[in-house]
Formats: sequence, C-alpha cells, structure tokens
Amino acid sequence: MNGGRTAQARRILVTGGTGFFGKSILDYLRRHPDFRAGDEWTILSRDPERFQSRNAALLDQNRKIGFVAGDVRDFRDKGRYDEIIHAATAAVTTLADDEMTSTIVEGTRHVLEFAKSCGAKKIMLTSSGAVYGPQTAPVAEDAPCNPVTAYGKGKLEAERMCAASGLDAKIVRCFAFVGPYLNRDIHYAIGNFIRDCLAGEPIVIKGDGTPQRSYLYADDLVEWLFAVLDRGVSGRPYNVGSPEGLSIREVAERVRAALGAKNDIRVLGVPVPDTPPSVYVPDVSRAIRELGLRVTVDLADAVRRSVAAQ
Repeated sequence: MNGGRTAQARRILVTGGTGFFGKSILDYLRRHPDFRAGDEWTILSRDPERFQSRNAALLDQNRKIGFVAGDVRDFRDKGRYDEIIHAATAAVTTLADDEMTSTIVEGTRHVLEFAKSCGAKKIMLTSSGAVYGPQTAPVAEDAPCNPVTAYGKGKLEAERMCAASGLDAKIVRCFAFVGPYLNRDIHYAIGNFIRDCLAGEPIVIKGDGTPQRSYLYADDLVEWLFAVLDRGVSGRPYNVGSPEGLSIREVAERVRAALGAKNDIRVLGVPVPDTPPSVYVPDVSRAIRELGLRVTVDLADAVRRSVAAQ
C-alpha cells in the first residue's frame, strides 16, 4: 500500500480524531512505524486532556501527535496543514435533527474555510452510505442518492460542498465497521452482539433478523481511507466497506461462532411476507478497480481481533 516514508513530512489534521475512525487511525500508526513515518498529526478534540488521559496507549511516543481543542463548527488554529481528514460526526442516533445537521453541514463549511486558510493541499470527507437512502441490493456510487435521515441528508450536502470547494477533495462513503474501538453499548449491532457473547447474555434481535449488513475491519478501513486520500480522484465518491452481505441473524451467528460462545439468539420480529429485506451493503468495484483495494480480514478474524486487542 502507498503511504510509507516520504521525502517531505506532511502535517495532517484529523477532525473527529477521538471517535472510532480517529482511534483506529492512531492505533494503526502505533503498530505500523513505517507508515507515513515522519508525518506530524494534529487531532481535533473537544477535550484533549481527557482523551489523552484515557487513551495514552494510542499515543505513540515516536510519532509527532498534537491536539487542538474545539468544536468542529468553530475551532481556531493557526497551524499550517498539508492534508485534512474530516471525520467529525456525532455517533449517536438520539441527537436532534437540527443539531445533527449543524454538526455535519456547518462543521464541513468551517473545515473547508479552514483548509483554504491553512494551505491544505488535500481534504478527505468521511461521508456515509446513508446518502443513498433505503436499498434492497448492494449499492454502487452511480446509484441515485435519496437520503431519508438528517444524518444522510447532511452528509450528502457536505459532499456537494466539498466537490464545489475548488480543493482537492476526496470523498469516502463509509458503511459499517468492526474493531477494538467500536462502542459496544450504542446502536451498532455487531458491537452489541460481541458484548452479549462476552457476557454470556442472550443476543436479542428486536427486528425480524433479515436486514443485510456487512462489516469491514478497522485496519482495512484505515488502509482504504489513506488509499483514497493518496490516490483517489478528487470529487469522486468511493464506497468503503465489506461487500459480504449477511442478514442480521447471520451476523449474530458468525459472532457467536467466532468467539466460541453458546448464548441464545432470540429474534423478536417476524418477516413481513413479500417484503424484501433492507440492504446496507456497498458495491466496492470502484475501489477495487481504480485503487487495487481488497478486504484482507474476514469477519470471524475481525471479531476475534476486536476482542483480543482490548
């Protein structure tokens, strides 16, 4: 993969650097000393001291990693940067629609303004598969975008802003992921399943278990992100995720088998006849064809690695 030593060190700002994406990047940097060796990293955080005290193991002392405090919508920084990874988005689904929209749209507006003022040569927006809206089959980047949530609508508007910015703007439409830093106590199904297996508790699926999802491991996620940042075409969206679609019931079974658990799986809902299941699975042909990317960690190994790393 491209991204090893370079003749000139880059300065990189990561917004959303204290969430799943940011932690996964920091962890990858810690375990791969030759990857982007010499680059300088700055992480945007509302509370840098708290993050550093709770995540000291992520902060490789051989890396140049700094922090800037602030909200993505109005942070101030006088630094100069070569690249910006814009990954700041609220992870909770209970956030009010207007606050979700503000965080995404106004946050992107501010980051684009900052990118121009700080001299950034590249910016990458982590968008979402939610921009496509409900689907019943794996979806490619040329499919129409019809988002139905504030989150999806905000991400699509952020994409448009980046594409119209005049900057070298890379866009990744991210789907679902699994890794050591996935929160197991909020709405991520696979995180809940891992939690329940480790606790020996029944896995309870509130729906009918038929919706299809796929999960890409954190290390593959990081490698795909930097491949797009380094070699992707500006303004062209790239789906990022695993193309292996499984029903939610099958995901629960795979997690249980990977961890050698024996807990029950309880499906509370009943499928509606003649109703196709919803599908949240990417077609990643563009990433494979243009960037040579592939999934290197299968789901069972991803689950085991997610647990072993904690």
